[in-house]
Amino acid sequence: MNKDLVAIFEYLEREKGIKREIVIAAIEESLQVAAHKSIHGASNVSVHIHPKTGEIEVFCDKEIVEKVQNPVDEVSLREYIEVDPQAELGQIVRVAVTPKDFGRIAAQKARQIISQKLRFAERDVIYEEYRHRVGQLISGSVKRIGGGATVIVDLGKVEGVMPRRNYPSTEGYQVGDKVLALLQDVRDTEAGGAEVLLSRSHPDFVKQLLTQEVPELADGTIQIERIVREPGYRTKMIVKSNDPKVDPVGACIGMRGGRIKNIIRELNNEKIDVIPYANDALQLLEQALSPTQIKKIRTNEEETEVFLVVEDDDFGSAIGKKGLNVRLIGQLLDIHLEIQKASDFYRIDALERAALASTDDPWFDEPIESIEGISNLVVDQLLCTDWLQDGGHVTARKILEAPLDRLATIPGISLDMADKILEQIRKQRA
Repeated sequence: MNKDLVAIFEYLEREKGIKREIVIAAIEESLQVAAHKSIHGASNVSVHIHPKTGEIEVFCDKEIVEKVQNPVDEVSLREYIEVDPQAELGQIVRVAVTPKDFGRIAAQKARQIISQKLRFAERDVIYEEYRHRVGQLISGSVKRIGGGATVIVDLGKVEGVMPRRNYPSTEGYQVGDKVLALLQDVRDTEAGGAEVLLSRSHPDFVKQLLTQEVPELADGTIQIERIVREPGYRTKMIVKSNDPKVDPVGACIGMRGGRIKNIIRELNNEKIDVIPYANDALQLLEQALSPTQIKKIRTNEEETEVFLVVEDDDFGSAIGKKGLNVRLIGQLLDIHLEIQKASDFYRIDALERAALASTDDPWFDEPIESIEGISNLVVDQLLCTDWLQDGGHVTARKILEAPLDRLATIPGISLDMADKILEQIRKQRA
């Protein structure tokens, strides 16, 4: 038992960083419970463990008497005077009463309590060592693979836990692999201890990698305004410069892409899109979609829902594989984003215009001058177009019946302007 205890002291002190006196105090307290049960009727029982030898001694208070009648609470003067020549009758003294087999019996009875006390002590060490490092990068090696593909990482004094959801589905690990991860949290466990939670899927993992690689991020010259991520596939971020002389995108990418390549290598070739910040929401959206050109855009009043039309050739890259690109842009800008092919949009648009033009609503036969929201200059251009005339007037019905591309041939009327005229007609009859 003595050698076992000393080995426990040394292991916990060396590997777990738990001071020996903390361990001894926890074990002494738990063994005291066992000692009370082993020495029935004794009062003020205490246990002492020698920190270097691991020797266990049990003491209890006894009264010095002439003749012992209750050995549990009394000791004879003749016997005790050998220990202390100045002992006197009636004196209360501490007497060693360690049972011969107490080490084995006490260890068995107190195992559960000791385990719990040590977990609490280890928890304190973990909190003291790691709580101030939450949000930072930490490295270790894979110690084992637990249930549910949870990766247990040896961090030195403690083990880190990286659940399956906390690393990309594109990654796999073997025992001994080196791991760099974000220290996401230090949290209590149900067993009363604490664990270090790691993550390689959190967006802040990429953010910290960049901060290490890009000095301008570390010193605050540039900052990451927003970052979203589909772990293992793509990360998008908006970067802003606090110095007009510093290009935030260029700083992140580095000369010949050197900085960003290091990050991509650590992320196992995950794509990273760095988008420059803009105050204007439309400009920011255009930059997020670049190089895709937006042909048409519609938003709701709160600008939380955005509908875009792009050229057919750009549709695939704008949406991304399985909708990944449009989904990440929506998360990045905090909007619900829908994108449609130009061919689909104009086909549906033509059908809607034809349906409106075929209604019996007499409003559609009113002169174009009565439609609100169309400038006088545009009205004059429409009135000068012979093929739009209907009984000397240009009406909303005639405009709806005209193909969009033909409207765009009228001098001063672009394709975009023609679309806005049709949209204004729709709004007034919605």
